[in-house]
Amino acid sequence: MQTGLKTTAFAAALAATFGAAYGVGQGLDPVVKDSAPASAHDEQHAPASSAPHEQDGHSGHATTPAGGLQISENGYTLDLRTPRAEAGHRAGLRFTVRDDHGRAVTEYQREHDKELHLIVASRDLLTYRHLHPTRAADGTWSAPVDLLRAGGYRVFADFTPAKKGAENVTLGADLAASGPYRPQRLPEPRDTARVDGYEVRLDGTLRPGRRTELNLAVSRDGKPVTDLQPYLGAYGHLVALRSGDLAYLHVHPNGEPGDGRTEPGPAVSFTATAPSAGTYRLFLDFKHDGVVHTAAFTVRAGTQPGAEAGTDTETRTPAPGAPGAPDTGTSDHPDDGQGAGHGH
Repeated sequence: MQTGLKTTAFAAALAATFGAAYGVGQGLDPVVKDSAPASAHDEQHAPASSAPHEQDGHSGHATTPAGGLQISENGYTLDLRTPRAEAGHRAGLRFTVRDDHGRAVTEYQREHDKELHLIVASRDLLTYRHLHPTRAADGTWSAPVDLLRAGGYRVFADFTPAKKGAENVTLGADLAASGPYRPQRLPEPRDTARVDGYEVRLDGTLRPGRRTELNLAVSRDGKPVTDLQPYLGAYGHLVALRSGDLAYLHVHPNGEPGDGRTEPGPAVSFTATAPSAGTYRLFLDFKHDGVVHTAAFTVRAGTQPGAEAGTDTETRTPAPGAPGAPDTGTSDHPDDGQGAGHGH
């Protein structure tokens, strides 16, 4: 075959190859960043992306960006030194927050009485720990944690650097607890939670892209609790996590002790915005008689009316750690050594 004919045949074959590849590429979805796999329950209420300015499919309002989905953000990185633990044994978590030059951050603004808030939650949102780590001079943070159940966990570091003009950042990293894994379903929504003899009632709903008020009323033995004690600068601390990817919502208390208008119970009020429709888990920490207790709720945002708020059942029967006892989402150990029972 002559040289010219060979060149022409090669060019035709090359064009056919690239044409086929282009056609395949056009038929495939674009590559996107993976999130944690959702359960069959979560797929029924699959949340939309938390990207800023994205339109929510239910309300048409712009969604609010959520935190904790990235290990690096705004020039800061969560360096988790202990990404593995053994279920049923106390582990020592160690981590460092680094700036965009790789240097350990050693100065923070105090928010809610702490320089940094550390949250550990299981991927199925049935285990929750609010820890108070200590920081060494070199910027290394450490805290003990008990994880009764094996499986995947997410570690959240919520902080604001002391740098002028710095904004609040919530970073997240994965933690694995080894051992036999038994997946469990998230409790169905209800508007009351019972923990350690207390009953907490939730009034209010999460709405995609809208600021809404959540009121939680604490009672014991059928009587309103009117002498709640300050905890982290308020009469309650609320954390909200989205099921499926564990997006972290920033929830703000309405009022604080000593402001002349906020009563020490029975009601504790917060303002929150859901970044999308979907299923969420709310964790309320409140302090009474010197002990911190945690009530957990399942909430659905952007669904049918009447099915948007709820909780699990009594979290103390059987006793935590007993054979066959589920971990129902409360902090059932004094992980930071500062309390007993559900103390933090």
